[in-house]
Amino acid sequence: MMLFQLQILALASLSVSGFAPISGRSPSSIHKVVVQHQRQQELELRAAQKRKGKSTQSDSDKSSNVDPSKQAALEVVLNQIERAYGRGSIVRLGDASTDIQCIGTGSMTLDAALGGRGYPKGRVVEIYGPESSGKTTLALHAIAHSQKNGGVAAFIDAEHALDPAYAAGCGINVNDLLLTQPDSGEMALDVVDQLVRSAAVDVIVVDSVAALVPRAELEGGMSDVQVGLQARLMSKALRKITGSLALSQCTVIFLNQLRSKVGVIYGSPEVTSGGNALKFYASIRLDTRRKEILPDNSGIRVKVKVVKNKIAAPFRVVNLDILFGTGIDSWGCMLDAAMDLDIVERRGSWYAFNGENLAQGRHNVVALLKSNPELAEQLELAVREGLDDMIKKPDYVEESGTAPPASSTVREESNIRGEEILE
Repeated sequence: MMLFQLQILALASLSVSGFAPISGRSPSSIHKVVVQHQRQQELELRAAQKRKGKSTQSDSDKSSNVDPSKQAALEVVLNQIERAYGRGSIVRLGDASTDIQCIGTGSMTLDAALGGRGYPKGRVVEIYGPESSGKTTLALHAIAHSQKNGGVAAFIDAEHALDPAYAAGCGINVNDLLLTQPDSGEMALDVVDQLVRSAAVDVIVVDSVAALVPRAELEGGMSDVQVGLQARLMSKALRKITGSLALSQCTVIFLNQLRSKVGVIYGSPEVTSGGNALKFYASIRLDTRRKEILPDNSGIRVKVKVVKNKIAAPFRVVNLDILFGTGIDSWGCMLDAAMDLDIVERRGSWYAFNGENLAQGRHNVVALLKSNPELAEQLELAVREGLDDMIKKPDYVEESGTAPPASSTVREESNIRGEEILE
């Protein structure tokens, strides 16, 4: 009887909340309605708990997966590390900034090949290749781009061969460029170490690794056999400056030469000087090769291959035009980047932008861009927007044709050593 009265009260509340009135119903039907109402309440409660669980899933996973005793021990250890080595010496990766700042290369096509922005800050970059292949020109344009953004640059001229007039033609403010011509390899790398630790320099170029002569070799005789001095010197220097680079956000660009190994039958005999340490410490390695001379002896066409890249996909190949006296042809590179991003269409020998023909022939299009600043500004804006989209979508370049697949690149570049391809 008591249960029946409770059911009557529940049904009264149900009738108030929108259910049919209870008059004229039997006790069995009243019991069914009550049970149905209870089940509906249980389902609503479970749905609410499920929604709440989804919103706090990450927090609950963190709290449930980690043992409280281990969490307490971890906090103690983290506090001890911060007291011993300073605040921020150890952080969680999710709390740290993962955005990599970059310095432009002076060529939009090379920026696209490197991931869309250029040389990364706080890293080591190696540019190597045969003679007269544009290594110094690439480094000078990196310095010019850094100075344009208000940065400070230094040039370690170990070869004693820097041309100030050509550097000015590449866009460098020679009055603000720091220059040193060291007497030995130890002096050059010690200057690099001190400049990096100062955190006041943005770009340092070392030209070149092959010219860094150890002091023991300078003081010895011509007949002395000294094995591995330069390799040990480079290995020690890179161990010292790598940690400081990340803190100072300074980019060090090493230019390197090629040597030929004797007695190599299979594979390429080419090898870079200075040992193997630079290959491991470098985040980006560029291989430059001169392909042809431009018409009217105006410059050279250079093929640059990204042999190693830690911030984007490697094995991308771009072609650059280097003009005598002014460096990289930025207008031609912008046109090539626009074609790779499908911003400019090629219809036979004609080039079209936004559905309108620009000119006939690549040389005439470049001349039109130089004479029409408004058109050049529109094209540059469209290319940079395309590069930004490419950064968000890494496969964009490979689909557009700027970056061939690694397999085709390996087949095309047979002169690259096998160990470099496997890096």
